[in-house]
Amino acid sequence: MVSKPVVRAPIRSNARSNRARILATARQELGRNPDATLEEIARAAGVVRRTVFGHFPGRAALVEALAEEAAEALRAAVARQPGAAEPPERALARFVLAIWPVGDRYRLLLALARQDLGMERVSEVLSPAREEAAVILEHGQRQGVFHDHLPPAVLNAGLEALTLSLLESVNAGAWEDDGTRSAVATLVAAGVPERQAVDVGGGGAPAGGAAGASGGGGGATWGWAARRSHPPRAGTRGAKPE
Repeated sequence: MVSKPVVRAPIRSNARSNRARILATARQELGRNPDATLEEIARAAGVVRRTVFGHFPGRAALVEALAEEAAEALRAAVARQPGAAEPPERALARFVLAIWPVGDRYRLLLALARQDLGMERVSEVLSPAREEAAVILEHGQRQGVFHDHLPPAVLNAGLEALTLSLLESVNAGAWEDDGTRSAVATLVAAGVPERQAVDVGGGGAPAGGAAGASGGGGGATWGWAARRSHPPRAGTRGAKPE
């Protein structure tokens, strides 16, 4: 009698499901407690300790998997940015709104940066965003939209520090944001007059907000990206005709 071949696809599918559930749980548990152990994460995920270790042989491997997830999400967000024809102030606001849900979802990595990842790895994760921001800022400075008191690289580093600080404030429970207020703050810090920054960056929130992106799989579409930004109000200092 010839035995039937063993069907392995469901096993692989189950393994992928377990891995995804472990990573999702790790984001939540490490966000609440950066010192959470693999045993605690396994218990919260509803799997046995051996299942976690089957996918991630140690804490470092688990955190690295989260870092790679974050890097992929950031690359995808940056890749959706429009071309250079968009006015720089709108491009910068759109950029902040695009990356904010990624930062909100993976802000736990800020707490783990020095302890588990190392700053070099964090720099690798952030590099796609840094490169895109540099292009936008250099274009904006050439157009006279952003101030030129600082070289583009220095301005880029300062705005990145601002964004990370805002994310840390969210992580600490000091405030909540869906990205719109951070977009306005970034525009103002880059040299856009406040009222114009509010018109461009704060006139609407991404559909679903950062909270929706945090709980989902990163497939959100942004209502802000689909609408036209309000033009600068008449008499606004520094407003430029389009």
